[in-house]
Amino acid sequence: MIDFARTPPRSLCLLRLSAIGDITHTLPVLRTVQKHWPQTSLTWVIGKTEYELVREIEGVEFVVFDKTRSLASLFAVRRRLSSRRFDLMFHMQPSLRGNLVAACIGASRKLGFDRNRSHDLHELFIDEAVSGEQHREHVLEGLLRFPRHYKLEPVLEWGLPVSPNAVESVQAMLGTEGAYVAINPCAVAKNRNWRNWTIDGYVAVAQHILDRHGLGVVLTGGRSPIEQTFAAAIAGRCSGVTNLVGETSIAELIAVLSRARLVISPDTGPAHIASALNRPVVGLYAATNPFRAGPYNCMDSVVNRYPEALRRWYGVAVEEAPWGKRIRNDDAMALITAQDVIEAVERKLG
Repeated sequence: MIDFARTPPRSLCLLRLSAIGDITHTLPVLRTVQKHWPQTSLTWVIGKTEYELVREIEGVEFVVFDKTRSLASLFAVRRRLSSRRFDLMFHMQPSLRGNLVAACIGASRKLGFDRNRSHDLHELFIDEAVSGEQHREHVLEGLLRFPRHYKLEPVLEWGLPVSPNAVESVQAMLGTEGAYVAINPCAVAKNRNWRNWTIDGYVAVAQHILDRHGLGVVLTGGRSPIEQTFAAAIAGRCSGVTNLVGETSIAELIAVLSRARLVISPDTGPAHIASALNRPVVGLYAATNPFRAGPYNCMDSVVNRYPEALRRWYGVAVEEAPWGKRIRNDDAMALITAQDVIEAVERKLG
C-alpha cells in the first residue's frame, strides 16, 4: 500500500456536495492539497448550486451533481467516472446521498470521517477514517483532518474567486452607492426557520448603521418567498436600505459581500462566504452552536446566545449537549437583542 505521506497520489477525488457554507470550509482543504501535492490531479464532485461558488477556481476538474435530480445525477456521475480510478478519495459527505455517490466512484483508497461524525453507514463506504480524538471542533477543523491524516500542514487560505463581470454587474445595481454594510437576514428558504432573527431587530440595527455611521445598508438573499417578504418588510420600515434580495446570482452575491465594510448574518452560507473573503462578520447565533459552525475568521464578533437557548429549552450546558445540537424553536433567535447586535457592530465599525 502506498504511503501518501511520503509519495503524493497521482489523482485525488474530493467528494463534498453541499452546502454553501460547508463548501467554503472545504476550500482550505483544497488549498492545502494544492500546496503540498502540486502535481496531483484534482477532481471535485460537488452540488450544482455550490458549483457556482467555486467554478472559477483553476486547476480543478469539477463534476457537478444535481441534488434535485438525485437518481439521474447518480447515474451521470457513474457514467462520467466509470473508466477512471483515483489513487485517493476524500469522502467528506457522510450522508446517504454522499455515500451512494461515493459507491459510484472508483478509488484505490477512500478516506472518510470517524464514527463520531459519520451517518447513514458511512463507515461501509470508506477504507479508513480520520482521527476521531477530538470531534467537538469547528466544521472546518474537522475537514482539515483529511490532509492532516497524511501529515500535510494545513493552509488556512480560501482563495475564493471574485468574478470581475459580477463586480461590474453589482456596481451597476448599486449605482453610486458608497461604503455599505451588507445584511443577509434569512438563513434558509423555509417558511418556518428557527435560524432567522427578527424583522424588528434588523430594522433597529439598520437604522443605527445609517444614522450613526452614514453607511449604506444592502440586503442580500435568495429568491424564496420568505426571504423576499422578510427583506421587503425591513426595507419598507427603514429608508435608505437597498434591497437586492432575489436580485443576484451567487457570483454577484460574492461580489456584493467582497465590497462590504461589514456583513451581518445568521448561520447561513453568506456569513461563511464573507468570512472566506476576509470581510468582518457579525454572526447571529442562538439556534446553532457557533463554536461548531460560526464564521471561522470572525469568531470574536459572534453574538452568541446559544448557551442560554440550550439551558432554556433543554436544561443543559454546551459541554453536556451533543456538539451539533440545534434549537428548533421559533423563539430561540429572539434571545438576541438589537442592543447585542449594535454593540457587536460598534466593535467592528466604531
